[in-house]
Amino acid sequence: MSLIQAISAAAGGAAAVPAGPALGLIEQLPGLQVALPMLGAVLAALLRPGWLAYAVMLVVALLSPVISFAILHEVLAYGPISYEMGGWEPPVGIEYRIDEANAFLLVLVSIMMAMVTIYAPRATASEIPARLHSWYYAMLLICFCGLQGMAITGDAFNIFVFMEISSLAMYALIAMGKDRRALVAAYQYLVIGTIGATFYVLGIGLAFALTGTLNLVDLAVKLDPVQDSRGALAALAFISVGIGLKLALFPLHLWLPNAYAFAPSVATALIASTATKVAVYILVRFVYSVYGVDISETMAYDTAFVLLLASIAMIAPSLVAVFQSNVKRMLAYSSVAQIGYIMVGVALLNEAGLTGGLSHLFNHAIIKGCLFLAVGCVVYSTGITKIDQMAGLGRTMPLTMGAFVVAGLGLIGVPGTAGFVSKWYLIQGAAEVGYWWLVAAIVIASLIAVFYVGRVVELAWFREARGAAASPRAPAPEMLAVTWALALAVLYFGFQTDISAGVPAQAAEVLLNGYTGGAMPVAETQGGVSLGE
Repeated sequence: MSLIQAISAAAGGAAAVPAGPALGLIEQLPGLQVALPMLGAVLAALLRPGWLAYAVMLVVALLSPVISFAILHEVLAYGPISYEMGGWEPPVGIEYRIDEANAFLLVLVSIMMAMVTIYAPRATASEIPARLHSWYYAMLLICFCGLQGMAITGDAFNIFVFMEISSLAMYALIAMGKDRRALVAAYQYLVIGTIGATFYVLGIGLAFALTGTLNLVDLAVKLDPVQDSRGALAALAFISVGIGLKLALFPLHLWLPNAYAFAPSVATALIASTATKVAVYILVRFVYSVYGVDISETMAYDTAFVLLLASIAMIAPSLVAVFQSNVKRMLAYSSVAQIGYIMVGVALLNEAGLTGGLSHLFNHAIIKGCLFLAVGCVVYSTGITKIDQMAGLGRTMPLTMGAFVVAGLGLIGVPGTAGFVSKWYLIQGAAEVGYWWLVAAIVIASLIAVFYVGRVVELAWFREARGAAASPRAPAPEMLAVTWALALAVLYFGFQTDISAGVPAQAAEVLLNGYTGGAMPVAETQGGVSLGE
């Protein structure tokens, strides 16, 4: 019996069948994955006081991982899911299409949303005026809805729609920061995000002009004969630049440091652990599934250029992070570097590299989520964001800074942590194609991380506490619980890699085959949902 069938039976739904999806309301799980956050956002915006809005967000956030795990289970058991919208069959109608790659991403995004939601009440109360709590929770849910929609949809234009939904919410979330510079950071992101969205729309417009379709599977089929044409390559170039701005790929990252530094703690943790990861997935989906890895001889030069940019991204922002005075800006520049690692895996165009990239996407999400939530505990307890003011915090806030140390070791890639696993796959992928200079770049970037992580650790644990650090108030229990849950996950996935590396390996195989490589057959439709055999 599948997990969806078990849930259906427990809920009094349709009886289990020997194979295939359960019938009835449970088959609407792909639609619920997006609809629940949107409906929750509407309710949260209307409800007063803020705790009622939070209750709505909590229910949605706790249900979403259950749904996403059920979807992942079905995909792994029965193959890709095609969920039709509006009674029109694809490619004419809009569909949600889910395979190993985006099912894995749905699990990641929903788990991180659940984590930050549990963490949120005290942090929100200390950073956001009470009159704005309902709006703040509504924006978090809208952002979550947009990210889930980007991951699940099989329509190129719908990606743009959900991208704008999540981006508009993120602009508002960043602007709610206590520092007045948060408004400037939100405005910078708005301008750059709008430029990125424009490039993306131009790209899919060119693709539509060539093929007459926006369905990703159909687009892959119809682009196949003309993918070496100037129009097809121009479309891919526009899409890549547009998504590059959204995922903060060096040197298109200028919006990210201020956005992370001045946004409220909960918003920073959610955006850092999910938004750039979904943007990476969209780029990977177009490059691998729609165009295919063997697009043309010209792509060899493009791939080399991306590898060069990704290598610089691993090292240059890491060096900048070493000299930051604000701990959130330090972690922001670290995020730019970590995106470089992910893009190395994407650009290697082999299974080990792509597995490493997708694995690092997952591992970096939990690592950076833990780090930003630990910093959120520090801000809640002391109001400190300056690194030189964190002296002695290891003695006065040992649990918080202990979690910071564990996640910092994961960021460096110390063996026994999640970060080591994904970096090992990246090194394997680079070694397979003989790029030893790239192996050296990965090692050098990891060593630089020792300096900026070690700087905070040395101050926190080996210096005397003074000022606000000497007498902090205790973080809320739920804040510490969530932070340590992620810290323990960093350690757990350093040894148990079935999810963090096993599922990415399957996703990499599917992506390398592409939509036209036989990996994702278009199945017959049953009641709005179809599954590949």
